[in-house]
Amino acid sequence: MSCASRHFSRQGLAILLVLLSASAGANSSFQQQSAGYSQAVRGGTGLLQTPTARMAPEGNLSMNYSDNEEYRFWSVSIQLYPWLESTVRYTDVRTRLYSDSPGFSGDQTLKDKGIDVKLRLLEESRYLPQLAVGFNDFGGTGFFTSEFVALSKRWGPLDFHLGMGWGYLGTAGNTVNPFCEVRDSFCNRPGGFSGSGGMIDYQKFFKGPASLFGGVEYQTPWQPLKIKLEYEGNNYSQDRAGILAQDSRWNAAAVYSWGNFDFNLNYQRGNTVGFGVSYALNMHDIRQLKIEQAPRPVNAIANDIEFSDVDRAKLVQDLFHEAGFLVRRSRITDDEIILYGNQFAYRDYEVANERMGRILAAVLPSDIKRYRIVNFSGQLPMVETLIEAEQLIRAASYQSFENDIRSSYVRSDVSSDTLANYQPGEVSGFGTGMETFWIQTFGSPESFYMYQAGVMLTAGYTFNRTTAIQGAAKVTLFENFDKFNFKVDALDTPLPRVRTFVREYVTRSPVQLENFYGLWQDRLGSDLYGQVYGGYLETMFGGIGGELLYRPVDSSLAFGFDLNYVQQRSYENDYDFFDYKVLTGHANIYWQPPFLEDTLLTFNIGRFLAKDKGVNIDFAKRFDSGIVVGAYAAITDASSEEYGEGSFTKGFYVSIPFDLFSLKPAIGRGKLPWIPISRDGGQALNRPHLLYNSTELRSPFQD
Repeated sequence: MSCASRHFSRQGLAILLVLLSASAGANSSFQQQSAGYSQAVRGGTGLLQTPTARMAPEGNLSMNYSDNEEYRFWSVSIQLYPWLESTVRYTDVRTRLYSDSPGFSGDQTLKDKGIDVKLRLLEESRYLPQLAVGFNDFGGTGFFTSEFVALSKRWGPLDFHLGMGWGYLGTAGNTVNPFCEVRDSFCNRPGGFSGSGGMIDYQKFFKGPASLFGGVEYQTPWQPLKIKLEYEGNNYSQDRAGILAQDSRWNAAAVYSWGNFDFNLNYQRGNTVGFGVSYALNMHDIRQLKIEQAPRPVNAIANDIEFSDVDRAKLVQDLFHEAGFLVRRSRITDDEIILYGNQFAYRDYEVANERMGRILAAVLPSDIKRYRIVNFSGQLPMVETLIEAEQLIRAASYQSFENDIRSSYVRSDVSSDTLANYQPGEVSGFGTGMETFWIQTFGSPESFYMYQAGVMLTAGYTFNRTTAIQGAAKVTLFENFDKFNFKVDALDTPLPRVRTFVREYVTRSPVQLENFYGLWQDRLGSDLYGQVYGGYLETMFGGIGGELLYRPVDSSLAFGFDLNYVQQRSYENDYDFFDYKVLTGHANIYWQPPFLEDTLLTFNIGRFLAKDKGVNIDFAKRFDSGIVVGAYAAITDASSEEYGEGSFTKGFYVSIPFDLFSLKPAIGRGKLPWIPISRDGGQALNRPHLLYNSTELRSPFQD
C-alpha cells in the first residue's frame, strides 16, 4: 500500500468526518431536493464511480446510458421501496470481443449483465447522516463485484458522502479492512465466481482489501446544474477491459437537468473523458388523461317514484357507458336490486363501485334500500358487493363531514342464495380476437438486441358456461431472429432439453400454432375454483392438466395446486410430438405480506419440466399507476453444473396496464419480460390459463 493511500485513509477520512459533522443540524431548502439525486456511471444513485447513501423517491425509475473510452453502460435503476434501490445493468467492454470465433459472434464486443442492490439502514436526520449498505454485481460473473457502506449528509447546497468499499470499489486498499482485524478469513478475497455464473457469492462479502472513498455534490445557484467531485478507492488493476492507466483518483462531473433528463460530462482517472444521459420517471405518478363522463351527482332528496317509472333499458346503458358494467341479468325484490354482470372498463373496483352506486342512487326509487352487484370474470362468479343505499347517498351528497363512499359497501363471496336466482342466458358460440406480441432478448452472441414481433390470432367455441375450445396462431411480422447461428442441437446436457431448443421453435416458420386446447373451468364451492384442460398447451408442450385454487375475497393469502402430464411438441411442424414425457405440477402459494406494501410473493413448489424438484419464487411490486415490477428465481435440485451457464433460472418483468395508454378507462395489461439466460432447469409449463389470474377480482393486486 502506497504512502499516499495511507495518507488519505487518515487525513481524508478526518476531513470528510469534520464536514459531515459540521453539516449536522443545517436547515436548508436544499434538503427537500432528494428527487434530484442523479445517477452514477454504472447506474444507481451516486456520484461517478462511487455510490452514496442517497435514495431516489419511491417508485422512481431511471434509464441510463454512459460512455467512455473502455466501457459503455446501459442500466435501469428502480426505487422499489423508500429503503431499497435495485439496478440492472448491461456492460459493453469495448476493448474485448465477445469471443475469439468470428463465426460465433462476429465483431461484437464483450457484453456482461449485472445486478446491484442498495439498502438504507438509517434515514438522515437533523444530526445524523443517512446510512446505506450495498452489493454491486452480486449475481453475475463478477465484473464489478463489490460491497460498500456509505454515509451521506447535506449542508445547504453541498451534499457530502463518505464510504468504505470492498471488491472492485476497494482494490486500491487505502485502508485496513476492519473485518480482517476481527477474523483472518476476511483478509483475502476469493477469486473467480461460483457455479456457472449467476450465483450470489456470499463467501466474498466484505473480504479482501478495503478502500475509503468519498466526495461532494454541489447544487449551483443555477438550478439545472450540479457539480460532482469524488475520490475513489479503485486502482483499475483488475478491470475486464485490462489494466487501465490512472493518473488521479479524483473524478469530476457536471450534471445538467432538463425536464426528466440528466446530461453529464465527466473527467475520470485524470485522463479519460466520459458522458452520459439519464431519463427518470416515477411509476406512482404516471397517469393518462381520460375522456369520460364525470361521476353521476346524487341528490339528497329521496326519489319519490315507483320502480315501474324507471327506464330500465336506459339504466342498463348508463351502467355500461358511465361505469363500464355490462348487465347480464337482474332481479328486483321489494327493497333490493341484484345486478349480475362483468366489469369491462374500470380496473379499480372502488372507482367502479362508486360510479355504479351513484347511477343507481340517482335513478332508483328510495324504497330500494340495497344494491347487490355480482361481478363475473368471464362466466365465473367472483365477488358480491352489497351497497347500502342510504349510506351511499349521504356520502355522495355530502350530508356528513366524513364522505367515505367506501364505507357504504361490503365485498364478499357470492352467496348460494344469490347464485340460485341467477339464470344465465345462452352462452354458446364462436369468438375471435387478435393481439400483438413482442419477444426480445438482450446480450446474445450474434447481436446485443434481438426481437420478434407480430400478432396472435385467437379463436374459440364456447359450448356452455363452463366448457370451451380455444386456440391461437402466432404470425411473425418482423424480427431479427434470423441472425441466430449458434445451434445447440447436438449439445450433450445432463438435463432433458425442455427449453434450450427455443431457437428452433421461434425460427421455424412465420406462422405457427401457438396452442389449441379444450378447457373446463368453474366455481366448485365457496372460495374454491377449479379447471381441467388438454391439448397443445404452449409452444413446446402439449398434454392434459388440472388446477384447484382456494382464494377468499380480499384475503392476503391464496393457495392451490396444479398437476399436468405433458409431452414435448416437435419443432419441425405444428402437430407432431417428440418422445419426451413428464409429470409436472406444483403447490402454489400467493401471499401479499402486510409488512411489504403493495407486494405479492408467489411460491410454486414441486416438479418442473426437466424432472428437477424445487421452488420458484416470484416477487412483484405494484405502484400507484398500476405498473407492476417483478423478479423470479427457481431453485431446484439441479446443480449449477447440470444447469449450465447462469447456474439457475431467473428473470425480470414489467407489467403495464392498458389503461395508461387509453383515453377511455380500460382493463387488461401487457407484460415485458427480461430473461438473462434460458436453460432447462427450473422451467415450468406455460399453462394457457392460471386460476389466480382469472380470479383477480377476488383480492385485486395488479389492478
